[in-house]
Amino acid sequence: MISIIVLLIVFVLIAVRQLGNIRLQIWQIMLFGALAVLLTREISPMEALKSINPDVMLFLFGVFVIGQALEESGYLSHLSYLFFRRAKSTSRLILLVLFGMGVLSAFLMNDTLAIIGTPVVLSLAAKNGFQPKILLLSLAFAVTTGSVMSPIGNPQNLLIAINGNIANPFVTFLKFLLLPTMVNLFMTYLLLRLFYGGHFHEKLLNHDPEPIKDSRLANLSKVSLISLFVLVLAKITTVLLSLDVDFKLTYIALASALPIIIFSPRRFGIIRRIDWFTLVFFAAMFVLMESVWQSGFFQSVMNAMHLSLTSVSVILGISVILSQLISNVPLVALYLPMLNHLGASAKEMIALAAGSTIAGNLSILGAASNVIIIQNAEKRGETITFLEFVKIGVPLTVVNLLVYWLFLSLF
Repeated sequence: MISIIVLLIVFVLIAVRQLGNIRLQIWQIMLFGALAVLLTREISPMEALKSINPDVMLFLFGVFVIGQALEESGYLSHLSYLFFRRAKSTSRLILLVLFGMGVLSAFLMNDTLAIIGTPVVLSLAAKNGFQPKILLLSLAFAVTTGSVMSPIGNPQNLLIAINGNIANPFVTFLKFLLLPTMVNLFMTYLLLRLFYGGHFHEKLLNHDPEPIKDSRLANLSKVSLISLFVLVLAKITTVLLSLDVDFKLTYIALASALPIIIFSPRRFGIIRRIDWFTLVFFAAMFVLMESVWQSGFFQSVMNAMHLSLTSVSVILGISVILSQLISNVPLVALYLPMLNHLGASAKEMIALAAGSTIAGNLSILGAASNVIIIQNAEKRGETITFLEFVKIGVPLTVVNLLVYWLFLSLF
């Protein structure tokens, strides 16, 4: 039970983020949790080491390198100008963030867009003199919701696509989830207007062209970004053609970062300045969640409730709730074998993907992309508190679940 107590303390600390006069960072709180279960021997050092997923860590490292180079070269600001210059009002800007970042996250993975998108939305807020919170929330909800509809939108969807006995993952995901995801992105816009109505105005926004700061680094960043797109498309092709190719997202991220690492004279500075604290957060989270899983607490609770584990409504509900407590990837790793054993249909596998992913809209800990956005924002002096997030996240998640449940029920 020590693991469960530590988990609850971690949740409380992330919610308040304060101990006396000490302001705590999310990565520090999660690191405390990991150290606590190690020191109390709830998990052995070897088990802790094995629990850290190298694919996730290396994927994030590769994308962090690309994102840092894009930002330092000025090429990211240049691209954001080209993309957002048609947004003449706050309403249109938020719609562009929601649908633009949402659709892109379905094919470049939500964590990628969280890394690249955070400095973009903060820059847009600074230029136009309004509070960045609404754009940070828009980005967080966009990359979570948009990533639902694709088997490569996030790690848990990929796990389901590979191990969930789904005949044609891309076609199946889009068949069940494309339309409800578009509806949910628009519902997010309506709820943002409801909760942050004072931020919506028709004042013309400022979109001045952004100069390139370092042309050589910008060219290398452009090569890396194009490589990322091409390799993702290649991965999609291998899946569509059912080719037996071990083409991990980790390889894609690292290969795409190579032009910067090999050819840029600023490589060491870029690597030094990437978001190492977020990598620490993930390593610590894997350790704490593995310890919680080994405690058997949640497994026993699920068994005691005698739930119909293949019911779409039960899958959606359990996925959202447990993703807050043990994170969505461990949740899918737990639930997927159960569904396979019970002979679940493709629709039920899709429900698991939708529930475990949309859980990210409920709280900061519901999705890794939320943590990435907040950690990146705090490096630049901005943040979203736990309560600010759940204030809109709870009603939004309820709406999201109703939309997905309704559409899945129609099939």
